[in-house]
Amino acid sequence: MTDDPIGVLRRWTEAGGSWRVVARRGAVVTVALCDCGGDAEMDRISSTDPALLEFLGDRTRSDD
Repeated sequence: MTDDPIGVLRRWTEAGGSWRVVARRGAVVTVALCDCGGDAEMDRISSTDPALLEFLGDRTRSDD
């Protein structure tokens, strides 16, 4: 878990990567960090941060 999951997602996409939500279970969301093509998963983050849940909203992918 990271202290700033929104920052992680922003930096990841600014570097050309993409992300997708792989699980939402209660207050926990898990997001896969993918390569620039969006096919290969490079890492994952899981968080209960309410700010992240708000940032994601109904989106399931970085390109939503």
